[in-house]
This record gives sequence, C-alpha cells and structure tokens, in this order.
Amino acid sequence: MPVVWKKGRGKLGPFAPLLGAWRTEAETPMGPLVCERRLETALGGKYVELRAVWRFEGRDPYEDLTLFGPHKEHGLGFWSFTSDGKRSEGWLSEAPDIHDKALCFEADMDAGRARQVYWPDEEDGVRWIVQSQTKKGWNELAAHHYRAV
Repeated sequence: MPVVWKKGRGKLGPFAPLLGAWRTEAETPMGPLVCERRLETALGGKYVELRAVWRFEGRDPYEDLTLFGPHKEHGLGFWSFTSDGKRSEGWLSEAPDIHDKALCFEADMDAGRARQVYWPDEEDGVRWIVQSQTKKGWNELAAHHYRAV
C-alpha cells in the first residue's frame, strides 16, 4: 500500500510522512544488508531524530544518529554522527530529477558534494538514495526501498 505523502505543518512538516520505523533488506557489494531507520520528533518537537542501524553479515553494526531541524541559512538542516567517528552537516535542497515530492538534503563532504533523498514509492513504502555530485550530474552510491515496520 502506498505511503500517504502529505507534508505536515511547520518547518518540520516535510518529515510527517517519514515519521516511524522503516526497514530494508538489500544485496550490496559488501554482502547482504538489513537497515532499520526510525524517525521521531525530539527535543520538544523542535527537531526530528533519525537513528539508523546498518547490519552486514559478519560485521559489527554501523550506526547513524542524525538530527534534522532549523538551520539559520537554509531553513532546515541536519547534523549527523556515525559509529565510525565521522560527522557531517548539511541543508535542505531539491531533487526534482528524482521525484516531485522528494525530500532532499545536501552536504559538502571530504570527497565533495553529496545528497540523500527520500520519496514515496508508488506501490509501497519509501525510497532512499545517496548520491555524489560529479561534473556529469549525480552518481548513485546507495539506493534502498524501505517498508514500514
């Protein structure tokens, strides 16, 4: 069944269709993956907290804690911390090349500009992609289809 993709009110309104728990299973170059994401309002409703756990067979879980919220320059931004000690931050952007209802965030990383995009799957759940920017456009690094838990 398709996700009802309707923005809520306020600055965090774009996250309304994503709140809750999501899960994917995927084949990757590193082997089978199970990834679970949970998005919830946090800190009195001023932020959205994402906790993601990536599990690859035979490896320790990789964890991501991200806060999305008000950004002085870009309306909405994010601050991400991962279990390998890395940190990133970015801003709300657009991805009309992916979907007209896409929720997109970009960041300047050590290797260059990257973006992550969420959008509704036409049949069931949510699509998510991470891409790096090249001279020719956007290069796919990871793409998942999440379903509600």
